[in-house]
Amino acid sequence: MRRLRRIALFITLVIASAGLASCTWTGPEVSYFPLPGKDLEVLHSESRSLPAARGERRSAPLEATVAGDSFDPPSYVVYRTHAPIEVDGRLEEAGWAAAPYTADFVDIEGRDRPSPRFRTRAKMLWDDEALYVAAWLEEPDVWATFTERDARIYQDNAFEVFIDPDGDTHNYYELEINALETVWDLIIIKPFRDGGPSISAWDIRGLEASVHVDGTLNDPTDTDEGWTVEMALPWAVLKEAAPGRRPPREGEQWRLNFARSQWSADVVDGAYRKKSDTAADWWVWSQQEAVDMHRPERFGYVQFADAAAGQATVPFVEDPDERIKRALRRLYYRQGDYRDAHGRYAEDLAELLAGDASVEGVALEAELRTTPTSYEITAPGGEGTTVHIRHDGKVWTTDRKSPSDDH
Repeated sequence: MRRLRRIALFITLVIASAGLASCTWTGPEVSYFPLPGKDLEVLHSESRSLPAARGERRSAPLEATVAGDSFDPPSYVVYRTHAPIEVDGRLEEAGWAAAPYTADFVDIEGRDRPSPRFRTRAKMLWDDEALYVAAWLEEPDVWATFTERDARIYQDNAFEVFIDPDGDTHNYYELEINALETVWDLIIIKPFRDGGPSISAWDIRGLEASVHVDGTLNDPTDTDEGWTVEMALPWAVLKEAAPGRRPPREGEQWRLNFARSQWSADVVDGAYRKKSDTAADWWVWSQQEAVDMHRPERFGYVQFADAAAGQATVPFVEDPDERIKRALRRLYYRQGDYRDAHGRYAEDLAELLAGDASVEGVALEAELRTTPTSYEITAPGGEGTTVHIRHDGKVWTTDRKSPSDDH
């Protein structure tokens, strides 16, 4: 039965990646939604919405949060390490000392919200074997409770990594860790707003993850400085959803975000107890403009450089197609609003007020094709490309000189 479940999981990933979520695996005792068995959980109906944080937070309307090219996600250049990294949470290697930190994390809803109470920042390195991620989380009271892998780690104070290798907003990875070094790793076939699902049975085989606590864990009698996370994520797994199903190359860019869940706790009978009447704060590298980490179009950009950390400064080079993608994303949100109001998709871009979906002041030359249940919007990109977005949010580019890929 375990072998059957693994086969079913593989078929699920293939089907979902091909955009054929309506297909069904007809083998015995196994269907696409859900796959049975405790060790093969398919969470397709649960949105896993993040609990609202303090201050009566409310998610802004989608249209208000994606205003064409008005949002500029942060960027980071990932340098190489030519020396081995020992994943022990201490960051003592020369490569880590030379690698720059990201900007300090901000509130998940943006810089208009109060600044985080505690500092969080991250850094990255890479070599031929893995992507290395490190983070420093300032924390006067370091505590954690979950010890079982694939538990809902975000219900503890946790550090989270989100990776969308090809930037199409589908088939992206999530990895969470608490101060007890307990992890939850999963793949999200497409965002929950577009029907999910996520698959918790997916594992980052060969993952190394370690935590170093500058203080004492689960001891409320003292004041801690914080905790450091260190991870090695093998390319052998990350390449599954990457362009060409391979590790990145010099100059290539992936989409990535970091998040931190921060809960308040009381001390009861000498132990930490999470407050039941308050929700978490959520602090992130790239603001989401809502209490929702599953808007991968708002992840930051990471660019891979062959230069070793500390040996050179490599500039981040923006892909001009990215601004086209953000303008098309605006129309995607408007299509959703239009369908909610009229029971069908708009068949003409004028119905979506597409005239103001401009890029750097230049009108977007978009085309719309619809069916009763789907649509696709395209626009010319830079350097001979065409940018596409469709009804389930997937965005991609094709070469105008070649036939369009089947997405």
